[in-house]
Amino acid sequence: MPHILVIGGGPAGLRAAEIASESGAKVTLCEQKRSVGRKFLIAGKGGLNLTHSEELEIFVEKYRGPDQPEGFWKEAVGRFDNKMIRGWAARMDVGTFVQKSGRVYPKSLKAAPLLRRWVEKLRSSEVDLRMNYRLVSLSQESAEFETPEGTVTLEADAIILAMGGGSWPQTGSDGAWVEFLKAAGISVRSLSSANCGWEVAWPEDLVPQVEAQPLKNIILSCAGEDASGELMLTRYGMEGGPIYKLGPALREMESPLIKIDLKPTFTAEKLAAKMESVKRNFLAESAQRWKLSEVARLLLEYFHGPFQSSRQLAVAAKALTIPLTKARPIEEAISSAGGVTWSELDSELMLRELPGVFVAGEMIDWEAPTGGYLLQGCFASGTLAAEAALKFVELP
Repeated sequence: MPHILVIGGGPAGLRAAEIASESGAKVTLCEQKRSVGRKFLIAGKGGLNLTHSEELEIFVEKYRGPDQPEGFWKEAVGRFDNKMIRGWAARMDVGTFVQKSGRVYPKSLKAAPLLRRWVEKLRSSEVDLRMNYRLVSLSQESAEFETPEGTVTLEADAIILAMGGGSWPQTGSDGAWVEFLKAAGISVRSLSSANCGWEVAWPEDLVPQVEAQPLKNIILSCAGEDASGELMLTRYGMEGGPIYKLGPALREMESPLIKIDLKPTFTAEKLAAKMESVKRNFLAESAQRWKLSEVARLLLEYFHGPFQSSRQLAVAAKALTIPLTKARPIEEAISSAGGVTWSELDSELMLRELPGVFVAGEMIDWEAPTGGYLLQGCFASGTLAAEAALKFVELP
């Protein structure tokens, strides 16, 4: 019986182990922490956004990364798409629902019940789950681990690497694998923060006034891209879906900055017309006439004031420009960008330099916004890598 070794117990690794074991392979899954699915459980604190209900053609447009093969995500997600995920969860007695936004969640809004049933399913398929196994070296046909019992070497007919990116390192995705693969001659793009907050050099006197204040119903833009939603201002800068979505574009800017449309449903002309009779105290008047929040007025005054006319204020309200200093540390990020470059992988996620070794999940150089796309990408790439590994060891 062929032996497939899966290294990493996150969603990509668990899914790969599931597929391989169901097809008759002997499967060993090694995880360096004391339990599997730790980041999966952290995602559960936000309700566990499993996937999104969009149609495949729209869905796959959300995936980004340098030199991604054309059509890859359509093929990968098509192997285990959003409808299949809902059916898969249902077969483990975990019901799901679609939120108004299109995001898909378990009805319980918890990760633990699904993870528990998933692990039970793997055990019933005789997957050998080994915890506290930390990878220390890798070859084409074996892997060496540091374990509580000492150094252990496991040989395999195929190996699937699913050790995660670099965010939330306390869950096990610490990026330590980068050096292993580089030493083996594999090209890896440096891991960096994705879906993360950005820092702003607020003046000290402004910090207590902006901290924990929201900017609602806005549109952010930079480098020709835009994103709508809500921002939360913090002592160090800002967080929220729109800034996360613009992260890839911001990282490419030498001097990153964003423009915020505080009143996207009005043109500058209409805003100015609402204050046609106002001759002074324009910011104060905007609170009533435009319903501008106090924090929005503070930011306008700091970055664009003083205002000599309602027209000048209207133009600024449509393009509040805020320079950013840097992304928040990768340890705080929801996910990471960077990883094994696509040129190192064949169309089935096998390393060209190490035949029989496959890569899945956030180890690969791709990224996606929040909204269910990250987990879907891990599920889909884990499925594809496992199916390819089975083909490699000549199991149907």
